[in-house]
Amino acid sequence: MLEGIKVVEYATYMAAPGAGCILSDWGAEVIKIEPPNGDPIRQFFATIGSDISDNPVFDFDNRGKKSVVVDTSKPEGVEIVKKLIADADVFLTNVRPGGLERSGLDYESLKKLNPGLVYCTLTGYGLEGPDKDRPGFDIASFWSRAGLAKLFPPKGMDPFPLRTAFGDHVTSIAASSAINAALVKKFRTGEGQLVEASLLRTGLYTIGSDFAIQLFFDRIASTKSREETNPPIMNFFQTKDEKWICIVARQGNSDWPKICKAAGIPELAEDESLKSGKGRKAASREIVSKLDAAFGQFDKTELADRLDAEQIAWAPVQSLAEVAADPQVMASGGIVDTPSRAGGTFRSPASPARFPGAEDGPKGPAPTMGEHTRETLAALGMSDAEIDALYDTGIVK
Repeated sequence: MLEGIKVVEYATYMAAPGAGCILSDWGAEVIKIEPPNGDPIRQFFATIGSDISDNPVFDFDNRGKKSVVVDTSKPEGVEIVKKLIADADVFLTNVRPGGLERSGLDYESLKKLNPGLVYCTLTGYGLEGPDKDRPGFDIASFWSRAGLAKLFPPKGMDPFPLRTAFGDHVTSIAASSAINAALVKKFRTGEGQLVEASLLRTGLYTIGSDFAIQLFFDRIASTKSREETNPPIMNFFQTKDEKWICIVARQGNSDWPKICKAAGIPELAEDESLKSGKGRKAASREIVSKLDAAFGQFDKTELADRLDAEQIAWAPVQSLAEVAADPQVMASGGIVDTPSRAGGTFRSPASPARFPGAEDGPKGPAPTMGEHTRETLAALGMSDAEIDALYDTGIVK
């Protein structure tokens, strides 16, 4: 779908490379510019004290790309980047705005070089304001600053960290979506576009329903425990075989008697004090206690059949090992076979959307550091002697 689109990615870590990977899966040529020591995520497992040689975390965000190592601290390195950008459709970066401006790789400078360029900058906090040059990581900008770390834990519980790159990859989706919108404008008008994505703004959108309530009413309810949640029937329950399920009740009162019937206690739905949402809220602990006891009489398979018979929306609470073996995950296209540099393939998460009938999966393995430097410079019209000189002086690797 994006075949013929050239993306120059000048980025490290996860959020921006994740966006580049989505574009690559969807057909774009993505040239990844790395610093002389490589993208730090190449050292992910070493950083956490592991000796594992494979790196599925780096591979997930960088499969199918070309790697060019350039020392952009030197003017000659910056000029190489500019030559790559001169005929590119997209420039994707997470370098802080001040650094880009000092090196002449800011939007205003590159717009003069390539008026049709879609320039996507992905930062922690945006391009304006007192924190525009503050380093941004998802646990800080997306999780903590945007309010999620405070909102998610039930009242009285300490904040806890989010899982690896959770906020980064939500922001990858936001950035890649915005890039594609800007590409539509480019091909309709011939004009480029500055695209600004940030971990902070994406975090605010992710928690948008709660944030909308906060902005409108100037208050928001805290996250409640299972026993206090409202409505109590939209909740998590454990089965006899110690499996957890999530039950989702539709709006209104229609699912209340059906859930009671599925639980084997239809008489509970006849209690006049519990027939309204207000009444059930007041009796939340009592209801959860009775449903815990009732659902605990059935194993997961039995309860699944009973909930399905009443057309109640529910889902199993699964470990990632269970997710990896879930036939519906495979049917949804959520796992793809990714080419391995060692030969064969390995399983990895798919990009976030599917295009049936189109080639929307990995286009190749993640590159080794500088794997495509020489061929990319040659494609710019440089001679072997010129390229050798750049290697000799350490401008490229």
